[in-house]
Amino acid sequence: MFGSFGTQELILILILVLVLFGARRIPEIMRGFGEGIREFKSASQKAMQEIDEATSVAPKPSPKSPAPTPEDSPKIDPQ
Repeated sequence: MFGSFGTQELILILILVLVLFGARRIPEIMRGFGEGIREFKSASQKAMQEIDEATSVAPKPSPKSPAPTPEDSPKIDPQ
């Protein structure tokens, strides 16, 4: 539906934007738009890192330290 803009349509849109906002406001608008995109990318990268950290598999214990056995546990004296 909106995928096929021609050259005439793009020129008309650019002229309308220039008339509505003026030549001085367009750089400010684009700067704000760029900052918004950068913030979005940064936030999405941080979220992906947090997800990766949360879903990562914990490292296996080294074979040098054996797992504790019931005999190694402290004895509780019932009274």
